[in-house]
Amino acid sequence: MFKAPKCIIFDLDGVLTETSKQHFQAWSKLAQKLGIDLKPEFEEHLKGVSRKESLERILTFGGVTLSEEEKEVLMAEKNTHYQTLIKQFTKDNLFENVEDLLNYIKSKGVLLALGSASKNAPSLLRSLGIKKYFDYIVDPRGKASKPSPDIFLDAMKHFKLSADQCIGIEDARAGVIAIKDAQMVAIGIGTKENLPEADIHFAETKQLLPYLKQRL
Repeated sequence: MFKAPKCIIFDLDGVLTETSKQHFQAWSKLAQKLGIDLKPEFEEHLKGVSRKESLERILTFGGVTLSEEEKEVLMAEKNTHYQTLIKQFTKDNLFENVEDLLNYIKSKGVLLALGSASKNAPSLLRSLGIKKYFDYIVDPRGKASKPSPDIFLDAMKHFKLSADQCIGIEDARAGVIAIKDAQMVAIGIGTKENLPEADIHFAETKQLLPYLKQRL
């Protein structure tokens, strides 16, 4: 049980829509150029972390060393491919009940923030038709990647709130750890086994609406 929050901070991928497959497809294509074969299970290591951290994990896995300049080129190439993959996203790509969920939260006067590590988040929210619901979108540039709490602390400080007035919602373990390190209540979209640090668990985002209707 938590007290009614003043702000709810959402992750994007895996919580509001599914783009991890597109991310992994773009990373896999890039890895192949480097002679690295990414197995499907490696996708879990890339969830909830920044573009740079994702590349570093891939390079470490493949035993490949590159200069910072080469890394920048590859990250730009990956992002271009990823943007092509998500360019056709619409409201149909939202998870079930997401817009009803955001509508309900706003109707209760609760602030909404997006705490995504993706620099593409604003454009993706526009494509999904839900940017209007968010009072603040954290800019991940210059902030430490999750599991650092920087992104969640940024949203909290923007609204001049305290940690006990905020709730974070994540589907990746790195994100849940970030929420807890920010001293906030963490709602995990996933299992207790995959997200052991989360305070509350739901198998799917659509289960949030009836739960919040009892508590806001």
